[in-house]
Amino acid sequence: MTQMQRRKFLSTVAGAAATAPLIAKAKTKTRGDLPPIPQVALGNTGITTSRMAQGTGFKGTRRQSDQTRAGFEDFVELMQHGYERGIRFFDLADQYGSHYYFREALRHLPREDITILTKMNYRFDDADTTALTPAQQRHSARKAIDRFRLELDIDVLDVVLMHCVVTPEWDSELAGYIEVLQEYKEKGVIKALGMSAHDLRALDRATELDWVQIAFTRINPFGTAMDGTPEEVIPVQRKFKDRGASVVGMKIFGAGKHVDQCSDCMKFAQNLGYLDAMTIGARNPEEVDHNIRLMNKYPAA
Repeated sequence: MTQMQRRKFLSTVAGAAATAPLIAKAKTKTRGDLPPIPQVALGNTGITTSRMAQGTGFKGTRRQSDQTRAGFEDFVELMQHGYERGIRFFDLADQYGSHYYFREALRHLPREDITILTKMNYRFDDADTTALTPAQQRHSARKAIDRFRLELDIDVLDVVLMHCVVTPEWDSELAGYIEVLQEYKEKGVIKALGMSAHDLRALDRATELDWVQIAFTRINPFGTAMDGTPEEVIPVQRKFKDRGASVVGMKIFGAGKHVDQCSDCMKFAQNLGYLDAMTIGARNPEEVDHNIRLMNKYPAA
């Protein structure tokens, strides 16, 4: 895409996002007593980034989330704050509507320092994965990836996941989407591929797929908003690590249901021994700082 095409697209379809007042400059803060966040390698992807990722999808659905509902200024300040505190990993998704918002944050963050992950949600096409032909899926996937790049105003996406797979046959049912993801990776448009699962059978199937380099998978000590009990899920998650893939934990605090037990949740996650990173959807700077302190309090096993 040329810069002229990108500017024309953004000016005509971005609506409020394109016309929102720009935040003139970054707000500078000091780290204070915050410890550094460990830098980690994400499996065999060649990507090194922060162990903690800033999520943008708390209560994320219908292309909005708590982070985006806060508005452009608060969203950008939150991303800047995370960066200034050492976060280099940012977790976006089409479903959260966070691309336009993060594009504004990118005006103030050095692109070369950060890892941008986003997710393709096939359910925007049809909840029935068998309703579209492979050709229709391929067409939809190409449109989506090109749109993601335009919305973010970047040429290369660091990580793209197949979002929220839920059946043991998901890779066959979504073959058209996956074919395009692999095609774009071969072209260098995407650096690494993966999936997020919301079903234990789907997660187990993903362990057998070599192209899945990053597994976004739900884990906390209470089994809340997970694919099964910790005893059921942990052995499956370990399979990714055993074959050289990266495991990124999500729902660390049980989708916010265990914030009053966050110390137990962080200690549990840090002691698993196979999580490369974790994404937490902090909604304000205070939560970012609190989570970093917790990670430091319980060093990774």
